Amino acid sequence: MARKVENILRNIDWHIVVIYVFLVFAGWLNIYSAVFDENATSIFDAGQKYGKQLIWIIAAFLLAIGVLIFDSRFYFKFAYIFYFLIILSLVGVYLFAPEIKGARSWFEVGPLRVQPSEFAKLATSAVVARFMGRYDFKINRLSDIVKLGGLLALPGLLIVMQGDAGSALVFSAFFLVFYREGMPFTIILLGVYAILIFALSIIWGGLILSIIAVVLCYLAFFLYGMQKAHKISIVKMLLVPFAFVIPAVVYRYFHIDSSVVVIFVIGFVILFVPVAFYTYKKRVPTLLIIFGIALGSVFISQSVEYVFTNLLEAHQRTRINVFFGLESDPQGSEFNVIQSKIAIGSGDWMGKGFLNGTQTKNDFVPEQSTDFIFCTIGEEWGFLGSFVIIGLFVYLILRIMYDAEQQRTAFSRIYGYSVASILFFHVLINIGMTIGLMPVIGIPLPFFSYGGSSLWGFTLLLFIFVKLDANRTELIQ
Repeated sequence: MARKVENILRNIDWHIVVIYVFLVFAGWLNIYSAVFDENATSIFDAGQKYGKQLIWIIAAFLLAIGVLIFDSRFYFKFAYIFYFLIILSLVGVYLFAPEIKGARSWFEVGPLRVQPSEFAKLATSAVVARFMGRYDFKINRLSDIVKLGGLLALPGLLIVMQGDAGSALVFSAFFLVFYREGMPFTIILLGVYAILIFALSIIWGGLILSIIAVVLCYLAFFLYGMQKAHKISIVKMLLVPFAFVIPAVVYRYFHIDSSVVVIFVIGFVILFVPVAFYTYKKRVPTLLIIFGIALGSVFISQSVEYVFTNLLEAHQRTRINVFFGLESDPQGSEFNVIQSKIAIGSGDWMGKGFLNGTQTKNDFVPEQSTDFIFCTIGEEWGFLGSFVIIGLFVYLILRIMYDAEQQRTAFSRIYGYSVASILFFHVLINIGMTIGLMPVIGIPLPFFSYGGSSLWGFTLLLFIFVKLDANRTELIQ
């Protein structure tokens, strides 16, 4: 046993461990400052948030030690079982948990609240690494892609059903892992393009985006057809816009309850069929790709209204509209961001000093110990302190990626990149929303935000990789 402990201490990456400890205690000090009460009896008062957080920190350290003691093969062999248990807990919390702040996300056990979604990221990382680490896995095989998508979609959908769309968005970070494992970069670009179309549809409206997509598609069709190699006659190219004639006539003379949008969609589909036939006959896939992208653009732009109306809550719609400048709600959903930017900006270069933040002490920023904890850093430690904290996060993520590349097994490598991607997503979104660069979606800053589930989830997520890295010379199978 002593020899085993000695090997662990010798092989673990102390860079990661030291940064983790520093970030955890820095987070605790900022929580203490954010909720400071002059009438509190002690800094260890368990009745205050900082007192509870200290208890959770001690428990997190014990969890980290326990993770390091366990055999590395445990995390590989029980990945599917842990994933299954987390799925059951997500179903259970949706069915039986009380509603808190509009969401069913916590099990209440006496004074303790446990949020399964914080551990779902860990379970999903392990099961994705296990699935993708198989010798016969291929990132470009449709069946494997569908199965992989299902592993991500299941916990994501269950978390959305709980009313916590922000935590569900974290699962999009796994696309960075897929890219590292060989997924074509064009898929990433298509994903970014889809998000851009969705965002522009919110700003400009679905109809305008549909028209733009179709017009650009037709221009591409004309330019493609004018090339000598394809020899599409001018007459045929000029007949393309007549794909709109049939639905337009039906709409005009038969008074079907429709709209211009339906005319564009039906006309486009009418055109798509002969184009697909021509592409198959001539064996020229480029033209079909052009029309496929345009058709997808029309579909996405027309789905915005449905998603907004049926899938998003009222406060989520307001936050998105405020972010894009379509609404102004300074006393409502915009209030947090306004006060957050005031607090961070008032810190200037060196900050106001520990416990001297006026925005913090006067409770101007809601949720300052949780989602908006970075405000306390910016106000009391200024640009310099913020730079140090962000720099440590960046170094931690890069260090994890460096260690991941040194692994001998696909499971350890993929798991390491999953950890790095999740941390990157949380840090980017959380800090971005406090300075107004990202919409407010309510996810914690790792190791900083108040909450036991968040701290324990990130601790387990990180130290499982530390353990895998410490035993990198062993083949896990």
